[in-house]
Amino acid sequence: MNRLLVQLSCLLAVFALPAWSQDTPQLQLPRVTLSAGMHLINAQLAATPEQRTIGLMFRQEMPANEGMLFVFEQPAGQCFWMKNTLLPLTAAFVADDGTIVNLADMKPQTLDSHCSTQPVRYVLEMNKGWFAKRGLKSGSRLGGAPFERRK
Repeated sequence: MNRLLVQLSCLLAVFALPAWSQDTPQLQLPRVTLSAGMHLINAQLAATPEQRTIGLMFRQEMPANEGMLFVFEQPAGQCFWMKNTLLPLTAAFVADDGTIVNLADMKPQTLDSHCSTQPVRYVLEMNKGWFAKRGLKSGSRLGGAPFERRK
């Protein structure tokens, strides 16, 4: 019952969210630097259920080498959609070791579901075409602290 109340609260919070502008950041999220070959990515981390629910909604622009890394507790089939997201994005579904499992171009303000082709713990959203412009595809590898092996 408590879990249902938490889920309903999160759902109500999403529908009650104001339309943020660039001057009013929706969340002050921690950042991590990732690498994709010689390219560096400045990614915000969305690691809690609330942060993942809000994601990049309502943002009107995002700098070229910035993105958002969604971090889940354990690998699972992950699906994303774009309701209330104004930017065209590409989602990279990423395995624990940083290998891109698959990519999905996502159209703004749609309910189309875009899913990983296998269980993943990470999803990196970048401006649409960012990966393609750099020759990154399934099997390419990202680097950075989230993907380093823990001993």
